[in-house]
Amino acid sequence: MQPHMRTVTILSIFIMIAASIAAAVGIFSNAGPGPYTYTSIRGQEVLIYGRGIYQHMSAEVAVQGIAQDYVTLLLGVPLLAVGLFRIWRGSLAGQIFLAGVLGYFLVTYLFYLIMGMYNVLFLVYVALLGTSFFAFLLTITGLDLSKLARAYTASIPVRFAGGFLVVNGITIALLWLSVVVPPLLEGIYPPAVEHYTTLIVQGMDLGLLLPLSIVSGVLLWQRRPVGLLVGPVYLVFLSLLMTALVAKIIGIGLVGGNIIPVVFIIPTTAVVTIVSAALMLRGVKSSAVPT
Repeated sequence: MQPHMRTVTILSIFIMIAASIAAAVGIFSNAGPGPYTYTSIRGQEVLIYGRGIYQHMSAEVAVQGIAQDYVTLLLGVPLLAVGLFRIWRGSLAGQIFLAGVLGYFLVTYLFYLIMGMYNVLFLVYVALLGTSFFAFLLTITGLDLSKLARAYTASIPVRFAGGFLVVNGITIALLWLSVVVPPLLEGIYPPAVEHYTTLIVQGMDLGLLLPLSIVSGVLLWQRRPVGLLVGPVYLVFLSLLMTALVAKIIGIGLVGGNIIPVVFIIPTTAVVTIVSAALMLRGVKSSAVPT
């Protein structure tokens, strides 16, 4: 066990407790006036959720937040515990897995903090963002790139997994550009802005997460040491994120929203992501241990 992983363990235990509380509040809180219509500063009529911790969010986004809370509580927190258990047993694959799960918590609570309307969990989101960031940083920097390439078997599917990451990044980027560009050309606000400040999800994806998917995919395809680190970590992170997206689609469908064609695309992508992550982690030699 690397000395700094003890710090990661303490941070991760805090994350599990705080995220469980935040997710439970998101799921079970129900106070409020109920749904109502609000006119945004841009003159757009927005249906507000009106209940619970997300009562000031738009109805569609609030439902997605609750769906992700279920994934965080029922899947994210247990998988974080699994990652901790595996690193305490000296597993290199476990450390890569843990980094990916921590990446999910980092991105999740970054979005909750910058997109969620202010609520009583503000400082909890702040704490989760900070602890997730430092736990992720300590975990990923604790891996020796010079030895990582030798830790994998020769049969790992670098072209399949790397190509998938590239295709995923390009495809989602084109999807978001189709949301952003036409309104810009027409000189209007995109309907997806609703009563928020800007297109936060699209901006963060286009500026950070999707380029990271493409670059890590290319480096993984080339079997570069940094690609063998970032690629599998990104795949684990994306597996959880895509699972959350599937839950969000189900949530939107339950309230009567249009989920065609994403109801077919997102689950398929989630399956491919999970399979890619599993194959990469299985390719770590059992004799390899963190250094």
